[in-house]
Amino acid sequence: MNELVCVITGGTSGIGRCTAEAMKAAGYTVYELSRREAGLEGFYHIPTDVTSEELVNSAVSKILAQAGHIDVLINNAGFGVSGAIEFTAPRDARRQFDVNFFGMVNMVKAVLPSMRQARHGRIVNLSSVAAPVPIPFQAYYSASKAAINDYTMALANEVRPYGVEVCCVQPGDIKTGFTAAREKVREGDDVYGGRIARSVGVMEHDEQTGMSPEKAGAFICRVATRRRVKPISTIGFPYQCACFLVKLLPAAALNRMVGKLYAK
Repeated sequence: MNELVCVITGGTSGIGRCTAEAMKAAGYTVYELSRREAGLEGFYHIPTDVTSEELVNSAVSKILAQAGHIDVLINNAGFGVSGAIEFTAPRDARRQFDVNFFGMVNMVKAVLPSMRQARHGRIVNLSSVAAPVPIPFQAYYSASKAAINDYTMALANEVRPYGVEVCCVQPGDIKTGFTAAREKVREGDDVYGGRIARSVGVMEHDEQTGMSPEKAGAFICRVATRRRVKPISTIGFPYQCACFLVKLLPAAALNRMVGKLYAK
């Protein structure tokens, strides 16, 4: 049990890669899971699609057979879908949840029994500031992240007696390949007066001028390794202030503010 073991999903690029590097620097042996066939040098890579329960179970079994235990699970895999709710196909909305939410669920179900039996472990789920601040024209992304927050807090209470800690981290705007990988539903932009494209454009500008993934990875590493952890942590002081403000504002006032930013 002397070896510290971390498993991270979506660990070959962006925030995931920087988090994996930070965890390795902190002394952890890092297993990174992603759909890519080739992984990062210096890490154990297992090609895995988190939406497949069978592949996830196989990957976790391999890790446990090799390492014997898992100290930290970081659920980072995810992507974004943008577009008007009216014109987003249900299959695209379901796929958003399949990756962002149920991919996390698959990983937790595979890892949790070993942590519970060892009476030790920490699970860190990647949420978003878009969870407490629902973004128009990115409704399904916001909803998938809000689901992560509720799931995280419920799970934390379920497993606390067994020495397992569960928390989530809310990044704000981070400059990564996530922006280019966003799947855009452009249908209906003429009907909505160009508001879909304008809204996504504002979001993409904010992302590409946002925090570096290295800073985000360092923050997630601190959450994963510190002695005590809060149920929800937000990256960056401006976003921490925004999330605090969200708690104080009436829902109508909050929605009007968000609408002025992202729905003009």
